[in-house]
Amino acid sequence: MNADEPQMNVDKKPKPDPRSSAFIGGHDHSLPASQGPGVGGHGEKLLAWYRQGHRDLPWRRTADPYRIWVSEIMLQQTRAQAVIPYYQRFLERFPTVDALAAAAEEDVLALWSGLGYYSRARNLHRAARLVAGAGSFPRDYDALRALPGIGDYTAAAIASIAFQLPYAVLDGNVLRVVARVENDASDITATRTRGRFRAVAQEWLDPRHPGMFNQALMELGATLCLPRNPLCLVCPLAAVCRAREEGVAAQLPVKLRKTAAEQIDGTLLIVRRGCRILLRQRDAAARRMPGFWDLPAPEDLPAARTGRHFGEIRHTITHYHYTLTVMAASWAPLPKANPGPRFGWFRPMRLAGIPLSTTARKALKLVGIL
Repeated sequence: MNADEPQMNVDKKPKPDPRSSAFIGGHDHSLPASQGPGVGGHGEKLLAWYRQGHRDLPWRRTADPYRIWVSEIMLQQTRAQAVIPYYQRFLERFPTVDALAAAAEEDVLALWSGLGYYSRARNLHRAARLVAGAGSFPRDYDALRALPGIGDYTAAAIASIAFQLPYAVLDGNVLRVVARVENDASDITATRTRGRFRAVAQEWLDPRHPGMFNQALMELGATLCLPRNPLCLVCPLAAVCRAREEGVAAQLPVKLRKTAAEQIDGTLLIVRRGCRILLRQRDAAARRMPGFWDLPAPEDLPAARTGRHFGEIRHTITHYHYTLTVMAASWAPLPKANPGPRFGWFRPMRLAGIPLSTTARKALKLVGIL
């Protein structure tokens, strides 16, 4: 994804079997029809605008499907500028799909630590093992779609950018561009609307340059066709944008369903023993972030004595908004027979090598340990 919006899956059809012949290098010849270059005949203007100057992002400098895939997974729910350092470090450690497949899950999670949405890393790791086991990278949409963690958007992005297959992408930026060009006020959270918008994007797609066209459309949404205050005067599609003509571009797209924000307050404890920090590991069966290390909360250490108040950190996961107070504490180690969570003492230099929660990372930065 070259955009700064999360992906939105549209097609709910069952995934094909990754053991099929398509997975090991066969081609799916039942490609979707593309009329391009569409957008009211202004597809060439869009491509020319993109060629003249777009953001220099590292995943745009490669045609390697593995590297494009890693970037697309990282960019789900995460903005491009935040992804760049993680992308570079990840590929330094795991330069090939075989290197990733051979890695321990804990090492993969440690490098992902701070990006959030950790099921992405686990699925990426699982999928890498499938690809390595198959002996080659899948080269068609259905085979890509069959991999763990790959939805409609990601499959279309890899297929078009790495293999030049004519599949239109539909992420948040493309949804916004389609809604405005078509002046369509339908609810973009509705499955029917997303399906219709995807069909529009497919009609627009230039089959001669599908990868570049998809990236241009996403770049347009990320840099000009902004959620607030769209820069219509310099948009290459301004002449065919119906919402601009009607003066309603800033009101689109329409998103009716919005989960109410939930405020959650809590406390994290900084417990030291010399130069080491006490951490608690989440259970392997935990619903959220299994196996990750976190700072203990007061309920984890009932006998802890709190001391200095360091301040507060804030963290948001979807519609959950956390405000966490960070405090120093002293505590006597639990006896070995205690059935509670697993604890461990860590020197700061070791923290980069373990899967550490984002809240723990923020709190340790606040205190000056990281």
